[in-house]
Amino acid sequence: MLEHDHHYIVHVEWQGNLGTGTSGYRDYARTHLVTAEGKRHPIEGSSDKTFRGEPERWNPEDLLLTALSQCHMLSYLHMATKHGIVVTAYEDDAVGTMRTEGEGGRFTSVTLRPRVTISAGDPAVAAAVHEEAHEVCFIANSVNFPVRHEPVIVVA
Repeated sequence: MLEHDHHYIVHVEWQGNLGTGTSGYRDYARTHLVTAEGKRHPIEGSSDKTFRGEPERWNPEDLLLTALSQCHMLSYLHMATKHGIVVTAYEDDAVGTMRTEGEGGRFTSVTLRPRVTISAGDPAVAAAVHEEAHEVCFIANSVNFPVRHEPVIVVA
């Protein structure tokens, strides 16, 4: 397969200057807006509530977990098609674990829990396809922590 570079551009704008900028840790909000050319809706972001963020806004940790779940789902749908598996529904309740260490931290694991409904194809193959999907998922191939899968296959 040929190699190709793909480039992505996003714009992140901090909205949290409460009048004195970052004069102190409690003197600014973590709110920001994420936009990209051609995208219809911006993402309202913040830090996690633990880090003085607004819990109703998306935080970077939510978005990383979301990216892993979305990438796996899209890779799975592609691979299912190649194996003659007809998927009629797909849901995932993904869970990520992040450990803080001093001023920083890192994700230590993510578990994807896809519930896949199929109307045609072998359920055992449908379950096995998750491993293939994992192998081709761009985002899972880009992180340095384990991404596990606990799929459930439902035959319609």
